[in-house]
Amino acid sequence: MAIELGKHGIRTNNVNPTVVLTRMGQIAWSDPEKSGPIMRRIPLGRFAVPDDIANAVIFMLSDYSTMINGTSLVVDGGFLAG
Repeated sequence: MAIELGKHGIRTNNVNPTVVLTRMGQIAWSDPEKSGPIMRRIPLGRFAVPDDIANAVIFMLSDYSTMINGTSLVVDGGFLAG
């Protein structure tokens, strides 16, 4: 899509978050036995909150990202780096 639509000035990107502590996420990950092993693998030491993801999307929609096209922005606190 990035190649096909880029020539029309349309950028195609996506945001891939880690666990997000929405109401559902808070319920699903409230058990420390379940969340602990995952949390320990996140270098920033926490799960995302909705504003973390919203801020990433706002950045991707902003003029600061006009040369970013055809990519995935991973918002995971460094989980994949570990």
